[in-house]
Amino acid sequence: MKKLLLVLFTAFTLFGCDKDDNPQSLPPATQTGAGTFACYVNGKPFIDTRNGYFNCFYQLVDGGYYFGIGGGDNVNQLSSIILGTYNKTISEGETLELIEQTLGNAWAGSRFILNNNSSEFSSTNIINSGQLTITKLDFLNNIVSGTFWFDVKNPYTGETVEIREGRFDTIFTQ
Repeated sequence: MKKLLLVLFTAFTLFGCDKDDNPQSLPPATQTGAGTFACYVNGKPFIDTRNGYFNCFYQLVDGGYYFGIGGGDNVNQLSSIILGTYNKTISEGETLELIEQTLGNAWAGSRFILNNNSSEFSSTNIINSGQLTITKLDFLNNIVSGTFWFDVKNPYTGETVEIREGRFDTIFTQ
């Protein structure tokens, strides 16, 4: 009996669930204007800490549409994530390639903080790209929801940072 208990204890110790193996889960992917923005940054949860008080807009400016949303947290030097379009319309069910911040494109980027006096912004490009899918675009209630993923280079380390399983659900201004 003692040997069986020792074997079971050893098995649970070796194969048991470690806190790091089960990271904090992200908020659910909703489409109700819940005020959420979250993703995983190299496998660690990045969940907007402003409780839905982030800026989100989809506006007509000088004949072109501009979409933008961003969230803030602090994960491995990364403090904010921004998604946007530059003179490009969006529509429900559409998947946009996140490439670069130029006319007619969608893009994403992240702010990295080295210390209190130094921060750098890095954005998607042809090499480090991703996708944004608009899962809901409701003009009556001004709700926009979506999912995203992208890669971006940490300007301080040169490391490619993987942003995965991203989602947002919020109210936008017009």
